[in-house]
Amino acid sequence: MVISDEFYMQLALDEAWKYQGVTYPNPAVGCVVLDKNEKILSINAHKKAGEAHAEVLALKDAYLKSGGKKELANITDANAIHEFLYENHNNLLKDATLYVTLEPCNHYGKTPPCSLLISKLHIKRVVIGHLDHNAEASKGAEFLKESGIDVTTGILEKESYQLLEPFILWQKGNFTLFKWAQRLNGSLDGGTISSKASRTFTHQIRSVCDLLVIGGNTVRIDRPTLDARLSSSNAPDLLIYSKKQNFDKTIPLFHVPNRDVSIENNFSTLKNKKFVFVEGSPALLKQMDKEIDLLMVFIAPKIQNGASMQMLNENYEIIHQQKIGSDILIWMRRVDG
Repeated sequence: MVISDEFYMQLALDEAWKYQGVTYPNPAVGCVVLDKNEKILSINAHKKAGEAHAEVLALKDAYLKSGGKKELANITDANAIHEFLYENHNNLLKDATLYVTLEPCNHYGKTPPCSLLISKLHIKRVVIGHLDHNAEASKGAEFLKESGIDVTTGILEKESYQLLEPFILWQKGNFTLFKWAQRLNGSLDGGTISSKASRTFTHQIRSVCDLLVIGGNTVRIDRPTLDARLSSSNAPDLLIYSKKQNFDKTIPLFHVPNRDVSIENNFSTLKNKKFVFVEGSPALLKQMDKEIDLLMVFIAPKIQNGASMQMLNENYEIIHQQKIGSDILIWMRRVDG
């Protein structure tokens, strides 16, 4: 049975979305490697800025699954993985096929170019979702072609662009992501809603964003901490949107180390931040309607009475959805009409 390029690219996209936002300031990228008989060897994604790219992690896994030297399993440094594979590949991945959502980089940055590694491993074919328009990193496809590799581009290009769009926006100036969590019946309050896996993912985004935004009423009622303790010790700077400036300073969020907390009655400072993460109520979403680029909604398999998003009257387009813990995570954007 012949399986389409689109099938494998979708696997790469699904893996990359698990790390959307977390890779800031890098893009989320996914990669799949098939052996010469078109059997899946690995599926992996870029996980954190400064660490190995998706192609490198997928090629590492593929090498180990193909019987490569087990010492590689304990190597995590991106440069060291490159060097190990250069010296020990033994043609184990010769004639393999690689699917990647974004054109492999073609420059020396914090890590060596993925295009060079792919060529040295004698990969037969590379399938790319979207070309890289970043001048520093682009032309990986051109290099691969010049190396004698069969290159196909534009597979699930729209979907690959949707994955890439947050990166494009924060590269140009500003990307704003709005998050809420709800139960099956739409209720938003009354205690913890999301699974620990969902909360951990939220904390991972908090730990890398430039600014976290929250509404004043939520601060007064919930008395939150809003740190990133489930991910790291890096707590985001915080903007409280409120018409009233008075707050009980014993609320935990005011006592998180190494953070700036500001209270504003407008959103003018948002455009000075490249990645803004908003955790808010229906009222805050309504106030920020024109500021939001993408929304992430966690839906927990629970039913409980409570407040909901009923005050809104909006249409949304679903970009991606995935399972996370016991919840469903939906990524979407507002559409007119």
